[in-house]
Amino acid sequence: MTPSIATGDLIALLAAIPLAALGGEAFLRGVIGVSDWLRLPKLLVATTLAAFATSSPELTVSSMAALAGKPEIGLGDALGSNVVNIGLILGLALLFGPLIANLAEIRRDFTLALAVPVLTLLLALDGSLSRADGVLLLALFILWLTLAARQAMRCRRATVVATEVATEASVPPARAWLFALVGLASLILAGRLFVDGASGIATALGVHAYVIGAIVVAIGTSLPELMTTLLARLRGHHDIGLGTLLGSNLFNGLSIVGVAAFIHPIRAPFEEVAVALGFGVLTVLMILPRRDSISRWRAPFLLAAYAAFVTVTLLVGHA
Repeated sequence: MTPSIATGDLIALLAAIPLAALGGEAFLRGVIGVSDWLRLPKLLVATTLAAFATSSPELTVSSMAALAGKPEIGLGDALGSNVVNIGLILGLALLFGPLIANLAEIRRDFTLALAVPVLTLLLALDGSLSRADGVLLLALFILWLTLAARQAMRCRRATVVATEVATEASVPPARAWLFALVGLASLILAGRLFVDGASGIATALGVHAYVIGAIVVAIGTSLPELMTTLLARLRGHHDIGLGTLLGSNLFNGLSIVGVAAFIHPIRAPFEEVAVALGFGVLTVLMILPRRDSISRWRAPFLLAAYAAFVTVTLLVGHA
């Protein structure tokens, strides 16, 4: 290990962070612009299109890491990002005040956000996630996506969608597609930089690649979720922020982990995976709405849970 190599890895990782943030924002604007043009309901935008847009960094990181024969980085990134989404991002958002959340509207996604980590933990009991496990997760992802799309279409048929989409945030179709394509290209490049930087740092520090993915890479690839949630929170679009985070968690846990495992079987040490999955379940339970809202006082507990997750992950990784 030489200082120049370590410095190069750090520069690659740091350069990927703003690139992922800018790419995620552009891609999100593009997807929302296209959905406005198609007059899709907010539920579909938040839980599927917006969630896919903000989860694109995790998808590129996990896929490229798996193709490079290092799927543990992608697994750590996906599972760690779920804890970042709820513990860190939603914790920060709640500092600005309570969040309106109708349990009846998010019950399916909330239940799945609790069930998926439990299923993943069971699949990892043998210390690995096989290609068959990946296929199972992808099949569940397709089922969830189908149910979400059918619900959105029922909502669209039941509600006359007027000119609600003609807001200041509307983007002409051509520009929306341009935003989406440029954003996606930026995310792919950011994913490449993340893999290179995280792999180099993991080797230099002697830390397992999973730990680097679960902490360092997870924070960087969650920047789009952070910006989307805080922006939606400040503008009063509570459903979009919460829907994006829950949808992103499902994308991470089902699609991204499934794709990574299908490309390359993942060695998943049970004690390391159990930490991320356990804290993932804990943070989701901590945001269970009461009286159609998530109160502000839960913010310090969510942030404390994330801090505990980082600490325990580091301890387990060095054990």
